[in-house]
Amino acid sequence: MNTTIDLIKTQSPLIHNITNYVVMNNTANALLAIGASPVMAHAIEEVEDITTISSSLVINMGTLSKPWVAAMEQAMKKAKANGIPIVFDPVGVGASNYRTQTALHLAETYQPDVIRGNASEIMALAQLSSNTKGVDSTIDSNNAVDAASTLSRKLNNTIVISGATDYVVTGDKIEEITGGSAMMPKITGMGCTATSIIGACVAVNKDIHKGARDGMEIMSKAGEQAESKSNGPGSFQMNFIDALFQLT
Repeated sequence: MNTTIDLIKTQSPLIHNITNYVVMNNTANALLAIGASPVMAHAIEEVEDITTISSSLVINMGTLSKPWVAAMEQAMKKAKANGIPIVFDPVGVGASNYRTQTALHLAETYQPDVIRGNASEIMALAQLSSNTKGVDSTIDSNNAVDAASTLSRKLNNTIVISGATDYVVTGDKIEEITGGSAMMPKITGMGCTATSIIGACVAVNKDIHKGARDGMEIMSKAGEQAESKSNGPGSFQMNFIDALFQLT
């Protein structure tokens, strides 16, 4: 993890985020705190140009609309053509037919290098369950490991399951990450932040599995440090950004 953080701080990779209204500020500040350079470009007229000059592409479907889906497709197609890693966050997949069909189409057509979601989202994307509650998980992360392994082999990529214990799954290779903070689910967009942090890590790591794992370890360590200084979710959010900045 230390090497990855050093590389991010040294290289300051440009991370192109097509993300949702709720988390733009949070994820941009988190990326800046660890030394990356965020850009949030959604207009279909420019997403190809921005993707071309970026070190990774992060796609987050939290607030869906037809124009944004079109922009996501354009950006993912350009990233694939240029060998730029793609990290996909299928927020709320399973909550509606439109959301599920969009997530399945993006995942199967463009085969992102990393997919990060909670257990319910990963199960829904693997088409093994539709038991979700909006963007929140109704399933423990360990119950989605087999689904993640199946999905990883199907898409030839790395699947990250967020939860009390995080799992990074590439085929039959499975790693657990513990730690973090019980306050993290009380802050909106922490999962989305994890996806963007992974985007920064795979931007400087040729080993995609390692980049995904390091991203989740960064989230875990920063969460632990923030909790030790926080009285509640409000102060935790501030202390979390500080912790990201102070990680070495």
